[in-house]
Amino acid sequence: MSNEDSFLASKKRSDEIRADLAVHPEKYLMLTGDRPTGRLHLGHYFGTIRERVALQNLGVPTRVVIADYQVITDRDTTANIADNVHNMVIDYLACGIDPEKTIIFTHSHIPALNQLMLPFLSLCTEAELERNPTVKAEQEASGHALTGLLLTYPVHQACDILFCKGNIVPVGKDQLPHIEQTRQIARRFNERYAQVFPEPEGLLTDAVLIPGLDGRKMSKSYGNAISLSATAEETAKLIKKSQTDSDRNITFDPDNRPGVSALLTTAALCTGRTEVEIAEEIGDGGSGTLKKYVTQSVNDYLAPIRARREELMQDPSYIADILADGNRRANEIANETLGEVREAMGMVYTV
Repeated sequence: MSNEDSFLASKKRSDEIRADLAVHPEKYLMLTGDRPTGRLHLGHYFGTIRERVALQNLGVPTRVVIADYQVITDRDTTANIADNVHNMVIDYLACGIDPEKTIIFTHSHIPALNQLMLPFLSLCTEAELERNPTVKAEQEASGHALTGLLLTYPVHQACDILFCKGNIVPVGKDQLPHIEQTRQIARRFNERYAQVFPEPEGLLTDAVLIPGLDGRKMSKSYGNAISLSATAEETAKLIKKSQTDSDRNITFDPDNRPGVSALLTTAALCTGRTEVEIAEEIGDGGSGTLKKYVTQSVNDYLAPIRARREELMQDPSYIADILADGNRRANEIANETLGEVREAMGMVYTV
């Protein structure tokens, strides 16, 4: 099967699941997460977090992993990781993640999840790991040596998904190889030992690729992102410094006018309008008028999230309690799954 045929098959399954989710949300269990390498930004919000909240509120049981161990796949330090994790929990809650419905946990505090790596690694070949396109892309982007942890990143992700018997994972097209590797691991384990794991499906997101303030992909590493934790004043300064061009007539043309078009897309996402509609309204008002419009749109949209954030920041013990409870619940699930794995593999030696 060609890559395009494989994608079309995945898209068909994803569309079928999305239609069924509205009718039978209880049939599904969603696993998703983020690496705590910095502050979450608008790209994260419109790319994934908004959909997580919608699926959670639909009644889909949800697990969110803060992938702290994955920070060191391509970095030599864990500086600021505690602060990043703390703020990530705050961002989740401020955006609408409900800890009563969603378990928020960290890799490093779930030993049984990580222990699944050992049997799972025996189900993959070196060649399969090395040809994963996401691993290659991440290594090239980081400029870091290919560590064993980065090479086995898709297997660790399989542990995240399968420890809780997750059967749907929101992904973009470029992440489908990860899901296929997880499906392969589940299938091989079930065939070799006993039926323990579901074969999860990728729930393809319809999210727009969120441009940063320079027209490139919004990314912490590019310094072109509007953080959810930024103040209204900081947001205004960032947008004011963004690169546009000398043409006063504002048009939406991503190929030829990336800076202007990125600002239009940002405003469109925050207002629910189209880029063309906003461009036509601004007309020959120039980049100054455009930047004022974008600043107002972003700040108005983020105002309730920021207000909730301010409240949460006043109670650090509550944030710590949310994470402690999430880790406790995740450990209960992971220990039960590891017990099933040991039994399936004939590795139960005591009664």
